[in-house]
Amino acid sequence: MRRYGVAAGLATGVLAVGGCTGDATSRSGREPSSPALTSTAPTSPAATATPSEDPTPSETSPSPAPEPREPAFSTARAMGTVRFLAGEVGPRLATGPAFRRAASWVERRFDSLGYAVSRQTFPVPAGDSWGVPVEAGTSANVIARPRDLDPRAPYLLVGAHLDTVAVAPGAEDNASGIAVLLETARRWSAAPAGMPVVFVAFGGEEPRGTGDFEHHFGSLHYVAQMSPAERRNLRGMVSMDRVGVGQVVPVGSVLGTPIAVRAGLVRSAARLGIGTTVDPDNAASDHESFADAGLPAARLGSTPYAEYHTAQDVPAVVNPAQLRRVGQVVWDWLSRHPAR
Repeated sequence: MRRYGVAAGLATGVLAVGGCTGDATSRSGREPSSPALTSTAPTSPAATATPSEDPTPSETSPSPAPEPREPAFSTARAMGTVRFLAGEVGPRLATGPAFRRAASWVERRFDSLGYAVSRQTFPVPAGDSWGVPVEAGTSANVIARPRDLDPRAPYLLVGAHLDTVAVAPGAEDNASGIAVLLETARRWSAAPAGMPVVFVAFGGEEPRGTGDFEHHFGSLHYVAQMSPAERRNLRGMVSMDRVGVGQVVPVGSVLGTPIAVRAGLVRSAARLGIGTTVDPDNAASDHESFADAGLPAARLGSTPYAEYHTAQDVPAVVNPAQLRRVGQVVWDWLSRHPAR
């Protein structure tokens, strides 16, 4: 099993819409300083929040009931999530009290949307959290399933990790991914447009060292717990990790694994006039746990930024228009899978 691989070559053919990004984290767990990539230019103007959008979410007040028709992506709601997680809760070490507070908040958000919500707990070892020694402990995945989900039927899964390294408030890494996850879950609960979708906020994604098995604890546990029927019926998994920086949308997959999900996301972006970069060797997020198990998976996000894994990863780092772009791409991708 390979982890944090460095890009080994360029992908061409059906994915010629974008070049390759070298943003896959290295085996040392550090971001490369000068990624080589090409990208398609976005053809639509940057989206911005409008005064008519919903107010930012509160920790204590549940979200309003889902709209009767397909609701639009709300950058106000998404940025409210980023501000709460990174600005109020702060660093969310997978085994710490701040993570547990954040997980309970996400659980309430899913519950208010009508999903069947559950938690998976799992052990996380002691180790090094980006230069900070940390003790062993327990973390959790927060899972939201449609209440009428048929375990014998095809479904999709969208995830984002909720934890951070010890020192970082994690606005971009990864409150941005959780913000788009919750917005997509809100929209889907109001207007499911196709195949059922399971939403997961993963714990324990961030590394506890530089070895091959010292990160992605939550998604590894999730995959290990999947039943044969769940594995057989999963048609695609998308991990949204660091999706709020840049003007084009990075799309990546694990080298040597099927590219169908990656290709579908690139096609969705092209339909929307949204530029992409394509990384054929990105193993630096929770999609890897699925791909290594032979399940179809890809990643959205990974644009390099100066505040990565630092105390400066605050809400001001995140671009609301980029959250909207990623939200549009994942929504289009989900909508292209008809119910069966």
